[in-house]
Amino acid sequence: MTPPQQNFSALTTDLYEVTMACGYYKAGVSDHEAAFHVTFRENPFDGEFTIACGLATVIDFLRAFRFHQTEIDYLASQRGNDDKLLLDPGFLEYLQGLRLTVDIDGMPEGTLAFPNEPLIRVCGPIIQCQLLETALLNILNFQSLIATKAARVCIAAENDAVIEFGLRRAQGVDGGLSAARAAFIGGCAGTSNLQAGQQYEIPVSGTQAHSWIMFFEKETEAFQIYAKALPNNCVFLVDTYDSINGLRRAIKVAKQLQKDGHEIIGVRLDSGDRASLSIETRRMLDKAGFPNAKIVCSGDLDEFTIAEMKRRGAKIDIWGVGTRLTTGQPDAALGGVYKLGAVRAPHEQWQYRIKLSGESAKTSCPGLLQVRRFHQLDHRFIADAIYEIDHVVSEPCVIVDLGNETHTEIPARTEYSDLLVPIFRYGELIYRVPGIEASRGYARKQLRRAPPAILRLNKSRAYKVGLERSLHELRSTLIARAREQRD
Repeated sequence: MTPPQQNFSALTTDLYEVTMACGYYKAGVSDHEAAFHVTFRENPFDGEFTIACGLATVIDFLRAFRFHQTEIDYLASQRGNDDKLLLDPGFLEYLQGLRLTVDIDGMPEGTLAFPNEPLIRVCGPIIQCQLLETALLNILNFQSLIATKAARVCIAAENDAVIEFGLRRAQGVDGGLSAARAAFIGGCAGTSNLQAGQQYEIPVSGTQAHSWIMFFEKETEAFQIYAKALPNNCVFLVDTYDSINGLRRAIKVAKQLQKDGHEIIGVRLDSGDRASLSIETRRMLDKAGFPNAKIVCSGDLDEFTIAEMKRRGAKIDIWGVGTRLTTGQPDAALGGVYKLGAVRAPHEQWQYRIKLSGESAKTSCPGLLQVRRFHQLDHRFIADAIYEIDHVVSEPCVIVDLGNETHTEIPARTEYSDLLVPIFRYGELIYRVPGIEASRGYARKQLRRAPPAILRLNKSRAYKVGLERSLHELRSTLIARAREQRD
């Protein structure tokens, strides 16, 4: 599959990233290296898991990363508060010749991730690392948010198909495209978004809008004309005026369609008491001789409304979920951050860095981080240890919870996998990017291996994650040292 073409720009960044880069350049530290991590502090939607998503888009962005002449010209036009050039001409010349030489490791798309775990580690020249911050956060925050929402919706729908329907209310055309991609990886069976279907080879689905029904004088006429125009795509929207009467008319047209050698796909319910209506709709379709006709439900759905309708015995086969999925309601963002863990001068050792905060959750972790996931022989997840790659993980492994300082011992010889895999080395892609179907399948496999308690929509239980003991001790030492220096 040819990678989709997107309008990537090195200016997909904030001004302060460029001004800091200029500062590094003028300070003469362009050859110094840094290690950054993309992490997040809380799972979205009051849940206990997150689906890592967006890595393939990050890869496309990094492969296209260049400062072109028009972008250099724009940067050259910026002025400081004295109306003089903001950026040094030598720095702009440096940017024009810049080619990425960073090392990047990341979690494959579809991986279950948890707070404080790095989704991506970026190591390389400080200027390059700094310039990548905003774009990486933009891509990973949004797509991980939507993939997680999709997974929750699909969990609520149990084995029913879920179609992403939210383009018209997405945050921009690009937001709708990214949301459709992330929703598919999170578990959705398809999308209504044709651009996403074309670019990512996601199955597309669609019925008709109320405007189609309203255009014609009679509802039956609207169904008949649609059936004549597209006899192989008939899912009739029956609730424009009255759902039960609309269903009767749809069944009448479906019988004529059958005589003409075609089968109705189903009907769609978009309003009213859809749980009760679906039960009656199923009864009427079965009685009329259409037991294979699908019932599609849409209209302000999310995981909680779907779960409640399932509890009431709704006979829905396909769920069309739009606004609340595509916009990630009720959470506006995942809240990922990009934090510096270490720096080094040429030919020297890494020097750890830590950020302090009055809020303990915002105090960063030092070093070059990796995540080790311990699992049973059947690959069921047990716990995750965040560790510093320059330290040997002892056996048995002791992990320390960042929230309450409790210690958990993982027995020696427990099976494990390290989650961050090599993506780029010295700016060259060495990772074989899986297709979107493979990433979707990987996410489903991850959910099957997770403890069921963390997947519940209500009263879910937190997954065991902590710092490996030597990293916890290093962090505690650096916190104490930083506080002494501050004082």
